[in-house]
Amino acid sequence: MKRIRYLLIGFFGFLIVTGFNVSVTVLFYDQISYKEDYQIALLLIVVIIINALLCSIIDVFRRRIMIAKPLAEILDATKRMTSGDFSINLTVNNSYSEFDELDIIKVNLNEMAKELSKSEMLKNDFIANVSHEIKTPLAVIQNYAFALNNKNLAEEEKTKYLANLQESCKKLNSLVMNILKLNKLENQRLSKEITKFNLSELVIEQILQFEQIINDRAITLDCDIEEDIIINSEANYIELILNNLISNAIKFTKDTIKITLKKKQDSFIIAVKDNGCGMNEETGKHIFEKFYQGDTSRSKQGNGLGLALVKKVIDVLGGEINVESEVGKGSTFEITLREQRL
Repeated sequence: MKRIRYLLIGFFGFLIVTGFNVSVTVLFYDQISYKEDYQIALLLIVVIIINALLCSIIDVFRRRIMIAKPLAEILDATKRMTSGDFSINLTVNNSYSEFDELDIIKVNLNEMAKELSKSEMLKNDFIANVSHEIKTPLAVIQNYAFALNNKNLAEEEKTKYLANLQESCKKLNSLVMNILKLNKLENQRLSKEITKFNLSELVIEQILQFEQIINDRAITLDCDIEEDIIINSEANYIELILNNLISNAIKFTKDTIKITLKKKQDSFIIAVKDNGCGMNEETGKHIFEKFYQGDTSRSKQGNGLGLALVKKVIDVLGGEINVESEVGKGSTFEITLREQRL
């Protein structure tokens, strides 16, 4: 519609200018007493020149208003963005139904600036969080390493210090590995190896890995695993999901964990439930964010990347995760998986 309107405006504008020039020419022509051929030719040349000059002047102003000015704004915006300034908000003068190509470019640049601004903030937060998380175990390692240099240190103290060193190294290694996995997932560099396997056996194997700690903490384990569920998916990804969810349940439960596996039509549903401290609504909104730890009293047991990894892996697998939690009564994490193409 807008193009047709501009076409009509251009047509009638050219018609008016040309009509005006021709009318003036006719008036001049009537005033000439002796109408020689060269006079007529000269008059026609003058008319053509004036007509072209007027049309050129009008076109220059049109381009300056409709093209040059928006292009200058766009070029300035891209220059600011390349220098790291993402506070871009280009004004669009036309309504949405009348957008032209320059309007669309402006809108896209505004959206790009917003996304880049968010990415920059997330990157800065990520770096700050990583620095903080790495600094803590490194400080512990450094302090205990200096303490172990004391030749008069008792064997009992040495054993204690070495255990603390190992724990800090383990935490640091876990942090680095989780960061690398997240980075690969976010950049889609962690390739999927889809295979057919027994999901029931995989879930049981992951539970057995925590058998010792479950027994040591006298946790009651209630399992309801449907037998011989076969799935086409990425076994390593599902192992990562189960490892993090079971580990979290052990960390926060009072004394009971329930793990279920069911097949429902074309979906495979895994649920991990604990009867621990639970979460309020505000905490529940942020649990899948990197480095977020709702219960700061237990922050030393993790680095806030486990659930972020779980969410990312589930997204890559095209699944879903739902969380139900109540303060003082515990939390239930339910994962829905679907078949992957071989």
